[in-house]
Amino acid sequence: MAPNNSLTGERIHLRRGVELQVCHTRGRSPAWVFLHGGLGNRFNWRSQYEFAQAQGYEALVYDLAGHGDSQPYPRYSIGRHQRDLQRLLHRFQIHRPVLCCHSYGVPLGLEWAQRHSASAMVLIAGGTHELDPWWEIPLMRFMHSGGRHAFRVPLLQTWAARLTSTHRHGTVQQFFKESPIPVEREPYQALKIFWGYNFFAQHQTKHCYEVPTLVITGANDPTFTYDMGENLAALFLHSEHLHLPGVGHVLMAEFPQVVNEAIADWVHRWAA
Repeated sequence: MAPNNSLTGERIHLRRGVELQVCHTRGRSPAWVFLHGGLGNRFNWRSQYEFAQAQGYEALVYDLAGHGDSQPYPRYSIGRHQRDLQRLLHRFQIHRPVLCCHSYGVPLGLEWAQRHSASAMVLIAGGTHELDPWWEIPLMRFMHSGGRHAFRVPLLQTWAARLTSTHRHGTVQQFFKESPIPVEREPYQALKIFWGYNFFAQHQTKHCYEVPTLVITGANDPTFTYDMGENLAALFLHSEHLHLPGVGHVLMAEFPQVVNEAIADWVHRWAA
């Protein structure tokens, strides 16, 4: 998917039938662990992963099953994703990480934090419920049934990137080069587990609500609004909501320096 670089990673066998593409760098604690969203891959977090490396932190990022270079699951569930996250953390002896989650990666992080201890969380453009806007399900079904093949045409990839972000600087261009709209079937199949997801219907406990949590939203994001960010931040005992003007859903690439510094400040305040 990309030339040899810090995010090339390695294929790791986690359990029978499951091999994930994983990038890991040793460093100081707490480890920064990155979870990408639906249709994404490990390259979504390039700026943040390389920033964590430069700051000397241990860092872990990987392709979720059915995404990027990882194998698909025979059947998808949020439980399978979060259990394999725990297997990876156990493999690298990572304890109480800082979870950085984007979009549909946010439910995975929340589910994991219900069962395990995190030093802090950074939740970007994703939440606990009402995560699929009215147009998403019919659009993704169309893509799953064959519409995705149209994006084998480079011009359509360029058009879709311009709809997603108004920014044209190098970081955004690299983001879409490394994370084009998938033309494989599996990422669309994997999305279905998030449709109708409601964190509160699954849990009565409030364990993860005590985790210091930074919520980041973009003013031009049509899928996760300011009000949704405010409501999410209000669930946590120690939280902050950073709302960025002039930025959309892929704000890690649109405003990488701002996001990097916000994560580093949150780690320093709550997890150092």
